[in-house]
Amino acid sequence: MMSLFDRRSAGISLPLFSIRSARSWGVGELPDLPRFAAWMQRGRLRDLALLPLNECALGQESPYAALSAFAIDPLYVSLEEVEDFEGVGSLTADAREALEAARHAPRVRHGTIRWLKAIALRAAHRRFLSGPADGAPHRDFERFRAEHGAWLEDYALFRAIKERLHPSWWLDWPEPLRNRHPDALAAARERLADDVSFFEFVQWQAYRQLERARAKVRAHGVRLLGDLPFTVAIDSADAWSRQDEFSVAETLGAPPDPYADQGQDWGLPSYRWETVRASNFAWMRQRAREAARLFDGARVDHVVGLYRSYVLPRDGRPPRFEPAHEDAQRALGEAILRALAEEGLAILAEDLGTVPDWVRHSLAGLGVPGYRVLRWEMDGSVFRDPAHWPELSVATTGTHDTETLAAWWDGLFEEERWALRSIPSLHADWEGVPPFDASVHDAILELLYASPSRLVLLPIQDLFGLRDRINVPGTIGPENWSFRLPWDVDAMSADPFVMHHTRSAAERAARHGR
Repeated sequence: MMSLFDRRSAGISLPLFSIRSARSWGVGELPDLPRFAAWMQRGRLRDLALLPLNECALGQESPYAALSAFAIDPLYVSLEEVEDFEGVGSLTADAREALEAARHAPRVRHGTIRWLKAIALRAAHRRFLSGPADGAPHRDFERFRAEHGAWLEDYALFRAIKERLHPSWWLDWPEPLRNRHPDALAAARERLADDVSFFEFVQWQAYRQLERARAKVRAHGVRLLGDLPFTVAIDSADAWSRQDEFSVAETLGAPPDPYADQGQDWGLPSYRWETVRASNFAWMRQRAREAARLFDGARVDHVVGLYRSYVLPRDGRPPRFEPAHEDAQRALGEAILRALAEEGLAILAEDLGTVPDWVRHSLAGLGVPGYRVLRWEMDGSVFRDPAHWPELSVATTGTHDTETLAAWWDGLFEEERWALRSIPSLHADWEGVPPFDASVHDAILELLYASPSRLVLLPIQDLFGLRDRINVPGTIGPENWSFRLPWDVDAMSADPFVMHHTRSAAERAARHGR
């Protein structure tokens, strides 16, 4: 297996949408990544782990409900880097007013930003088409189309059909399109040629912007880590174009656990594992190849689902694990992870939730690091000492689905705080167990930095002790997937609060060889 664990390091996990900059349109954009990496370098923060950049299913804001396993969300495209965009002045007065409001909003206004960028990108595409067909941009566009055609053609046609003909989910499309009759697809492709070209154009812009950003991030000594969602949404280009590999008659979820006593139904299509395996995991290999082009490594979401999926039939039959037995589960998961690695992708495994012990043993045998989340590493009421965590692991304080470190600490009962206070390697000069303050914050971060775990990844809020969270699982609302940093990325290095924590991070990394 390829590894990111050639050195001890520390880094940040954050959604790209959370970065704030004066140039962006109210959401973090791909060219913001190098500027963020420049700040990270000052704190000896060597790894930048993003949430998925996949385009969200229409009407969704969760990056784990992907409209495509490959397409980058147009939300992240910077119009400032689109050569054929004629500038903000080309927008209507109403659009310019909406843009200014989105730029200054405390949270990401997804709907407004998507509307604005669709207008601007459409105009840029029309201008692009009017340019010389033999010019360098057009030649590069054709190269992109050829390189990515295996997924791009179906994706662009899917988006064009939904945009112009049938906005409902593809299961309600007319039968010839729903079931992909060749004549129907050819007719739609001809009728919608301009729209298909537009969606290909947007992906060309997005991929090229990410490629440039990654090179600049690397120049700052920072590695860029992606995130592979476990699957795609039912209403996705992949579920439509690969109906032999996805079942919409059964959905995926999670079994009952202490946080959801009825289990969870995620409403995502289940895999037809026999077909997937018979193809030698071709689609998953393709995902790994694309990710390896764009990132230095990637987190594999819900890795236990690659060993055994929790399937909920829509016809009322009881849920089940697929495959059913441990031997088959182990064989499937290990085969998939090997396939991802064979395509040149270094991976981290999100091994959280209801995960059998043998899965962690399997990951260790493959050389794939899993996660150690401090609040969940317990034996009964006793915290496991991070001093004994394995080197092949990612140490962290939380995830995008948890409350922040500050909120978690203040929500603990006093005896739970004492339990954490009793961790042998925790060195804290506290009077009792105080509410969350600088001494608690510093002691917990020091605890993780000192651990054997080769990689420490802190949610951006926990580096600074902030309380805003990214997502509350099982809920839908404007507070989810919309967190924005309080600071402009270009001003972070001049902010006293930010630079205090930046210096602390650098000093901590130096003490612990990160």
